Amino acid sequence: MSNNYKFISWNVNGIRAVDKKEALLWVDEDKIDFIGIQETKSMIEQIPKTIFKKEYKNLTGSQSAIKGRSGTCLFSDIELSFEGNCPSVDVLDEGRINEIHFTIEDKDIVLLNVYFPNGQSKEERLIYKMEFYDRFLKYCEDLKAQGKSIIICGDVNTAHNAIDLARPKANEKISGFLPMEREWMNKLINNGYIDTFRYMHPNEEEHYSWWSYRANARNNNVGWRIDYFYVSDDLKDNIKDAYILKDVLGSDHCPIVLELTI
Repeated sequence: MSNNYKFISWNVNGIRAVDKKEALLWVDEDKIDFIGIQETKSMIEQIPKTIFKKEYKNLTGSQSAIKGRSGTCLFSDIELSFEGNCPSVDVLDEGRINEIHFTIEDKDIVLLNVYFPNGQSKEERLIYKMEFYDRFLKYCEDLKAQGKSIIICGDVNTAHNAIDLARPKANEKISGFLPMEREWMNKLINNGYIDTFRYMHPNEEEHYSWWSYRANARNNNVGWRIDYFYVSDDLKDNIKDAYILKDVLGSDHCPIVLELTI
């Protein structure tokens, strides 16, 4: 007998600010098994208990060594066999990753909730972003070599192809759409990871997950698709749906969803 599992990923751009807006209470209206949140900008103990009414069995969190930056957390409602924060990838201790392991039927699954670095501020951060990308892929490949199925969610901070942002030509020399960043995403896919949204919606245009706060970008849908759910190839037949909740407000990003049937 198959069961459906629903995964949510959202860069909230400050979890305490989102709590004040009551912008996560919609979670209570649906059966959601996993919620990956990026850019909490908080310590783990500062994550409000009022963000939604449901009490999840597990809260896995990571926090930046510098207060008020980055931060991720992952709520789950299934028995876990391992949880961690991938210090071999997040070497600057910026609170960028949550890792959990769990088993569904015959599948040993690892879910990685990641807030990838932004490379726009200066050259050093772009270099770090690319190094982070490479360390992360190696980490995933090591997990696959152990027989694990992989789910990756989060803010990758890069739009993969021209279809994934409103103004590709104007941004081709901007970090977030640089050839080397996009080439890494090609490498990820070539190593056997599926962009679940594009798998379900291969040629659909004007689907974005982030909009600048400037120039009324969201109302005009001048955005970027930089938030992703990837799964390893062995989960391909388990993909039921993948979509974007563009009407959910509260952040400059919107939530994205993955549904698996296992």
